[in-house]
Amino acid sequence: RLIATYCQIYNACMMLLNKKAKEFANIIKIGRTHTQDATPLTLGQEFSGYTQQVKNGIERVKTTLPRLYQLAIGGTAVGTGLNTRIGFAEKCAEKISKLTGLPFVSAPNKFEALAAHDALVEVSGALNTVAVSIMKIANDIRFLASGPRCGLGELTLPENEPGSSIMPGKVNPTQCEAITMVAAQVMGNHVAVSIGGSNGHFELNVFKPMMVSNVLRSIRLLGDSSRAFTLNCVNGIVANKERIDKILHESLMLVTALNPHIGYDKAAKIAKTAHKENTTLKQAALKLGFLTSEEFDKWVRPEEMLGPK
Repeated sequence: RLIATYCQIYNACMMLLNKKAKEFANIIKIGRTHTQDATPLTLGQEFSGYTQQVKNGIERVKTTLPRLYQLAIGGTAVGTGLNTRIGFAEKCAEKISKLTGLPFVSAPNKFEALAAHDALVEVSGALNTVAVSIMKIANDIRFLASGPRCGLGELTLPENEPGSSIMPGKVNPTQCEAITMVAAQVMGNHVAVSIGGSNGHFELNVFKPMMVSNVLRSIRLLGDSSRAFTLNCVNGIVANKERIDKILHESLMLVTALNPHIGYDKAAKIAKTAHKENTTLKQAALKLGFLTSEEFDKWVRPEEMLGPK
């Protein structure tokens, strides 16, 4: 039930990210790889990547459930079923399933079910992957919102708190900071679960209490923080269109559009010249004599650099 609730919350986050992706569909911005300027994309395309990460995370968690529903009950001491009757395990699993409304079944192999808790490690691994995704998404958002004047400043986040206790007017990305701390904790929980899962000695793994505790804690943390992050941050993200456009047209990587026309080496020389002399790409291209003004305007068009031809 905790997982079902978590998936609903995380799905709401996915839906809102997807809404933002559509809202930002026509805003062209500069991309970044290796933390350096890269070729353009739309802010909507960038957010669509976040949406897909969340969607994949939900599906990963759900795919772990069939193994989680397999119960070791009836295996008794070492998995043989000593001192039980034939059918005991199946009847117990059926009764538990009716009481909980969840599709619990008797594990097909009680030796595995008692000696290993791989199903818990698997679900923890899926939650860990979600935490990794959250860390990436929240960091991207807070870095894109860095500023307001001396950072990237492409996004504006909701002002949920008064701000710094010493610097008047400063607003910090607290929701991003909070959920990345949760992500770090979930990653730590997964380390503990992994160690517990690897310590199934012979016919019994005795680490289940610790493993279950950490898995439940991770689910609650991710659910609660995702709800807060969705409502208090994602919902109020605003694109700073003027800033985005300014950075886009200052980027040297728009020169990539010239590769098919004048070749990589000449395009690279244009970029390096413009950077060294603090001029625009067009000014450098004309100075080097590699193309005309009309050719530059025709070939270097960010809106034509958003997908394959």
